[in-house]
Amino acid sequence: MDPPPPPKSKSWSIHTRPEITSKYEILGRVGSGAYSDVYKARRLSDSLIVALKEVHDCQSAFREIEALQTLQHSPNVVVLLEYFWAEDEDAVLVLEYLPSDLGSVIRESKKEWMDGLSVGEIKRWIVQILCGVDACHRNSIVHRDLKPSNLLISADGVLKLADFGQARILLEPGFVAVDDDLQPQYRSTPNQTTVCEPPEGIPKAHNAAQGVHANQEQENLGREEHDSNLDKLRAKDVLDEIDKESDIPDGDVSCLATCTASDIEDPFKSSYSYEAEEGEKDGYGPLTSCVGTRWFRAPELLYGSTNYGVEIDLWSLGCIFAELFRLEPLFPGTSDIDQLGKIFSILGNLSEEVWPDCSELPDYKIISFGKVESPIGLEACMPNRSPDEIYLVKKLLCFHPVSRATAMELLHDKYLSEEPLPVPISELRVPSTRSAQDESSPDEWGDFRHMDSDSDFEEFGSINVTTTDSGFSMRFT
Repeated sequence: MDPPPPPKSKSWSIHTRPEITSKYEILGRVGSGAYSDVYKARRLSDSLIVALKEVHDCQSAFREIEALQTLQHSPNVVVLLEYFWAEDEDAVLVLEYLPSDLGSVIRESKKEWMDGLSVGEIKRWIVQILCGVDACHRNSIVHRDLKPSNLLISADGVLKLADFGQARILLEPGFVAVDDDLQPQYRSTPNQTTVCEPPEGIPKAHNAAQGVHANQEQENLGREEHDSNLDKLRAKDVLDEIDKESDIPDGDVSCLATCTASDIEDPFKSSYSYEAEEGEKDGYGPLTSCVGTRWFRAPELLYGSTNYGVEIDLWSLGCIFAELFRLEPLFPGTSDIDQLGKIFSILGNLSEEVWPDCSELPDYKIISFGKVESPIGLEACMPNRSPDEIYLVKKLLCFHPVSRATAMELLHDKYLSEEPLPVPISELRVPSTRSAQDESSPDEWGDFRHMDSDSDFEEFGSINVTTTDSGFSMRFT
């Protein structure tokens, strides 16, 4: 089969699209990256402030739309109000606008709030995060890029998972939810605008309903036609089958509360980063190990696994919770090798004693480290935290994926039900806006844009490279 013709030139600007500008006043661009631009806008029908996310990559757009529609009634997942798609145009997602994120809460707590975060506040943030992640996993959705900047927060303290551009649904398309009653209803207008029914509390667009009723034959669009529309969106680039959105960094597009694509490292496949051409099929093409932001990436991904599930999100949760307790990242690696080294220095080496099948990881026999005789341990990294708080993190930062506690299990953990109890959402302190880092002077938080190179090995000391029957191996000491 001949490859499809190259796509037509795009303006990549929602300003030129009358179906959007007739419904929304665009107030300005608030985020930009390799695969998306995000604008703050006002809905003309009721003056609701929204975020318009123009996604230039069809695979990323397809995944985000599918995931958000599946999760649209989850109170801790960002709301997709509607989306626009037309032939030879980028998808534009209309999302609720959330002014802050958990990363800003952590930074404000460390630098501005003299008393830091109270235990009750931390517990309430944890509960909200777990509720959002549990909703994903119950619907067989793995987020694959959980981190503080993707946990957006409303002005009144409601935390919501965002940025589902890397998400994967681990069941066949069209059968996302086990219970058909969980499948939302979709409606479409003749110009391919799809309106999603928002959860209670989010105002609906008055003119959206009028547009739908203008064509009764397309009202109450069924599952088959809806899936067909999304398949068209997904098929716009049939050559893109192996997570291409995870191969090019998306810059600082997540620096504003706009539900945007993430800042992804490893823009070019390194000598040891494994990206499978053959992998577990989930209905959307093979999985890839090159997903997520490095500081929150599970060890199996760092070793090249493409046979993984929701457990990679649970590792990310452990890193996020540790950051809430410490007010600084736990594993701030500067490269994938450095990331593994930081993990091992705290938790000890990965071995078949702690994970019997780890030797089957694609890169396990290629990359090895000297034995860490005295790991630092989580206790030393969290010196001012209680045993219950440390144990909560330990339940997630397990090398063996099946040993990681699920979100539902943690929601029933005694830590969250004992005094001091989680504070009411109304008592949470929320920064008025997201606090961007000073790009000219990276501080201890680092600069994500410089985390994309793994070729600078001098920082790891001596490296022993030996040839093997299947190629070579590297040992870091």
